[in-house]
Amino acid sequence: MSGISEHRVKLWEPSQEQISASVLREFQDWVAQRYGTGTESYLEIWQWSVQDLDRFWDSVWEYFGIIADRNGAPTRRGETMPGVRWYPGAQINYAENILRFAQERPDEEAVIGLHEDHRREVLSWSQLAGEVGALAAHLRSIGIAPGDRVAAVLPNTPQTVVALLATAAVGAVWSVVNTDFGVKGVADRFAQIEPAVLLTVDGYQFNGSHYDQLASLPQLLEALPTVRHHILVENTQDDAGTVELPTGGAVTAPGTGPVESTVSTRRYREIVSAPQAPEFTRVEFNHPLWVLYSSGTTGKPKGIVHSHGGVVLEGVKANGLQYSLRPGDRTYFTAATTWVMWNIMISAMLRGSAVITYDGAPAYGAPDKQLQIVAEEDVNLYGTGAAVLAMIEKSGVSPKAQHDFSALRGIFSSGSPLPESTWEWMYREVKADFRLGSDSGGTDVNTGFLGSNPYRPVYQGELTGPYLGVDADTFDESGNPVQGEVGELVIKQPMPSMPVFLWGDDAGMTKYRETYFDQFPGVWRQGDWATRYQDYHFVIHGRSDSTINRGGIRMGSADICQVVDELPEVQVSMVLGIELQGGGYYMPMFVVPKEGHALDDELRDRIVQKIRTELSPRYVPDELIEAPDVPRTRTGKLMEVPVKKVFQGKDPATVDREATANPEALEWFLQYAQRFSERERKAE
Repeated sequence: MSGISEHRVKLWEPSQEQISASVLREFQDWVAQRYGTGTESYLEIWQWSVQDLDRFWDSVWEYFGIIADRNGAPTRRGETMPGVRWYPGAQINYAENILRFAQERPDEEAVIGLHEDHRREVLSWSQLAGEVGALAAHLRSIGIAPGDRVAAVLPNTPQTVVALLATAAVGAVWSVVNTDFGVKGVADRFAQIEPAVLLTVDGYQFNGSHYDQLASLPQLLEALPTVRHHILVENTQDDAGTVELPTGGAVTAPGTGPVESTVSTRRYREIVSAPQAPEFTRVEFNHPLWVLYSSGTTGKPKGIVHSHGGVVLEGVKANGLQYSLRPGDRTYFTAATTWVMWNIMISAMLRGSAVITYDGAPAYGAPDKQLQIVAEEDVNLYGTGAAVLAMIEKSGVSPKAQHDFSALRGIFSSGSPLPESTWEWMYREVKADFRLGSDSGGTDVNTGFLGSNPYRPVYQGELTGPYLGVDADTFDESGNPVQGEVGELVIKQPMPSMPVFLWGDDAGMTKYRETYFDQFPGVWRQGDWATRYQDYHFVIHGRSDSTINRGGIRMGSADICQVVDELPEVQVSMVLGIELQGGGYYMPMFVVPKEGHALDDELRDRIVQKIRTELSPRYVPDELIEAPDVPRTRTGKLMEVPVKKVFQGKDPATVDREATANPEALEWFLQYAQRFSERERKAE
């Protein structure tokens, strides 16, 4: 199993000059002067941050100059999770804390929008503020007030950034999904929150093809009966993608004729054509900012609600202290708007960083298209899913031979554990001097729990420690801390960016408790298997509900797949551990060979031998099966759990097809699993 041992491989170490120049070092010096608290190593300052939790978050507030009215609010009310309330009574606005840089750096680039068709559009900080002000004024003019919901089906473009900030400026609640969702997938999410306003786009390009979004608009509005105001964002260049939309009374889509509606429609360009200074409605610290959604692979997606204040505090801490972002830096994430990574990227603007958006297929035109963007846009911090980096590695290209990465200081990989071979490849074929982190966190907290910091070296396969203010540990099944062995990743103290509630939950927060606190009362269970070592480096082994458990000995599915995926003939693999009705255990592995290869007897033997020698004979699969692809969520995570449940007899109709990024692959797996389940029932 991958982990820390005498054979751990150090890939990179920051120089003393890099450490001294970090925002964290400046913060440490400020804390020492302010409180007389002396710390040197990262482990020491992390221990201070969780042992003196309230003073740490007060220090973050003060050091980064949060714009808010604290009104004498205590740091928090309550000690036991859930139910802790941060800075109750303080007044704050997320958009105001970002657009402060319109005053400080008005003419610098704030948002750079790249498109698959090579368009590049730029908003300076002052232009961004002007468009946000105009759109926010429009929202107020149609009656949108704090707490009302504004929903959007939009791609990753500058207009989506404007729409989020305008919604936040008003104090309304934002929610967005990407344009690749069908009407059902959109309705499953937005119908829960009953939006008053809907923003959509006329069309978009993906992988060289144009996709019209107007034909489905009437059906979408019909599925969202609470919408009374629609805003059309123009994203196509040709007239074929436009449509006449009257200002009230009817919505007309090409080929459908008018659909009677009470929805009034305005064009985005018309609304923002007269820029104006934004006004900010400060709301209570815990007031909802946005609603994100769980993957929804086994039921209706849960609406996860984050607060203005929690996201602001966590945003300046993570981007400042963990990633050393400063005003004038440039951040780019490969992320669809549905994925929390998009929200995390926008929160980099809380540090005055410009952000680059990209609307298109990740590998359109070149397998390393995303790294090409990083080089051409002088990106300092790049975030992406592990699957994107592994895909570029598997393509065989050498990005450093074609691109200049001199501006790049750090890469933030998430979504799933980064394959061990990809760690070495990044330092060999991209750049030798930068920080590579495989960070663990997620939609639930809009940040990371474990990952990068400016002080510690990078070791292959390891997360370098908990983020500051994150009291992370690993527990066994009885709730006892464990070290050096696989356990449940837990968070023992509250964080300001934990959800304020789940949408539609009852007053007793039943759904919230069941989701995060079902196993260890008062302790957040993340649902990941991890190993913690003495120096608080961690290794993530994958989701605990997809763990392989052979003979009572557990292993993360990611550990097994990483070993197999290192073979040059293998594109990707997925392994399942299935508890059968009669008490048996079935462990199939699905293998997707690279183009030009097949899962023949020779490759099967090599896979088995590699697992035997590098892991254990215990984890040799019961069956090796060639698959056309592996099913993934829209955020790049393997859909092991819903497939496993169908193997165990669950009706495949209950699996939400809208949650997957590749429906054909999911359908193949569900049919295979159903056939297996039916054979098992007949054999009983």
